[in-house]
Amino acid sequence: MDHIISRLVMYGSMPKDTILMQLSDICTSAREGRESRDVLVTRCYQQIKRILIIATDYGFDRNLWQNYLTFLLITDENPFSLTCEKVGATPGGSCNYFAAGDFKIFMELFHYDFSWLENLLGIDCFSRILHYKAIGKPELMYNKNVSEKVQALSDQLDAAKDENEFFDAVTAFYRDYGVGMFGLNKAFRIIEHEDGPVGFHPINNMDKVMLDDLIGYEIQKKKLVDNTKAFVEGRRANNCLLFGDSGTGKSTCIKAIVNEFYPQGLRMIEIYKHQFKNLSNVIAQIKNRNYKFIIYMDDLSFEEFEIEYKFLKAVIEGGVETKPDNILIYATSNRRHLIKETWSDRDDMESGNGLHRSDTMEEKLSLVHRFGVTISFSKPSQQEYFRIVTGLARKNGITMSDEELKAGANKWELSHGGISGRTAQQYVTYLLGMQK
Repeated sequence: MDHIISRLVMYGSMPKDTILMQLSDICTSAREGRESRDVLVTRCYQQIKRILIIATDYGFDRNLWQNYLTFLLITDENPFSLTCEKVGATPGGSCNYFAAGDFKIFMELFHYDFSWLENLLGIDCFSRILHYKAIGKPELMYNKNVSEKVQALSDQLDAAKDENEFFDAVTAFYRDYGVGMFGLNKAFRIIEHEDGPVGFHPINNMDKVMLDDLIGYEIQKKKLVDNTKAFVEGRRANNCLLFGDSGTGKSTCIKAIVNEFYPQGLRMIEIYKHQFKNLSNVIAQIKNRNYKFIIYMDDLSFEEFEIEYKFLKAVIEGGVETKPDNILIYATSNRRHLIKETWSDRDDMESGNGLHRSDTMEEKLSLVHRFGVTISFSKPSQQEYFRIVTGLARKNGITMSDEELKAGANKWELSHGGISGRTAQQYVTYLLGMQK
C-alpha cells in the first residue's frame, strides 16, 4: 500500500494521521520489519477502530473499507475537487490528467488485498470490515442522507471498469453535491480554535420538518419562501428577521426552509451571540464556495451592556468589505427591536460622556433596519390554535373527534404556557404518548 499511496498527486496532501496514511505506514513498517508484531497488531486495531467509528457515525454497511475511501474522496478539498464543484470536470484541463492518475491508484486501493498483512500478523480484522453487517439504529444517530450518498457512490466506484469510469463517477458527484462537509450536510455549528480559522461541525440530527408540516402563518411562510427562493436562484434577496411571541414557529420555519432548499444548494451555519467576533472569519471561509449560505442566529437579543451587535452591524452592511452574494443572515427574536430599551435610552439629556442618550438608542435600533425583510409571528387566536391542534393530530393519525381535541387542547393550554404553536405540538405529542 505504501508504494501505491506515494504516487498520489492531487489527493496526496492528506495529513499523516489520516487512516489511509497510517495504514500505509503500518504496511511499510511490516515489510521492513521496523516494529514488533505486537506493536503492528495494536496499530492495525487502532485504525480498524477508527474506521468503525466513522461507519457508526455515518451508518455505513457492507464494505467499510470502500465506504471509507469513498468518504475520503468526497471530503478531500483540493484544487481539482473544488473546481469540479463549481464547473464540473473541464474537458482537456491539465488537472484532469493528474486526477485520472490518482483515481487509477484509488481503484487499486479499492481492491487492495490485505491478506498478506493478516497472514503475517495472524489477524483477520481487515477481512471482517470487507463484509460488515451493521446493527440497525435510529436515523437520529446518524445522517441518513449522507450515508445513502456515500454508499451509492461506493457501489458505483466498486463496479467501475477503469479509471475513466471512476473519474466520471467522482466528478459527477462533485458537480451534483459538492465536496467536503458542505457538500454532504445541511447545517453546521462553528468550532472556535485558539490558533487559526474557525472550523465547522455538521449538525446530523436537525429536525426534518418541511414547510407543509407547518400549519397556519401562511403569509409569513410565503414571505420567507419568496425571499429564500430568490436567493438560491441567484436573484437579489434580503436578510430576514423573524420576530414575535415565543412558541410561534419562527425557528421551525427556518429549519423547514433549509430542508426545502437543500437540494438547490442551500446550507445553514448556526452561530451564537458570543461567537459574533468570528463572523468575518466565517464569511471568509464560505464566500467562494458554490453554495448559498444562511447564517442563522436564533433567539437574538442584546442587553444594554452588550456590544456584540456592533460586529453584526458591521458584517451586514457597515464594513469596508461588502457581504458576499452567497450569504444571507436569518435571525429570530422575541423582541421587535432586538435590543432591550431602558428609560435612560429614551431620556435625551446628555450623559457623562457628552453623548445624547437618544443617539445611543438610535444606534442600537439601527440594527433592525439592516434586515431588509422583517416578519411578525404573533400568538394565534383561539380558533387558529384549535386549527393547528386538529391539523397536527390528523397528520399524526390521531382519530379523536374535533370536539374532543378542542376540549383537551383548551385544558392543556391553560396549564402549559398559553396559546401557541408550540403548545399545540406539545399537546399532540402528549396524545401520541398516551396511545397504546
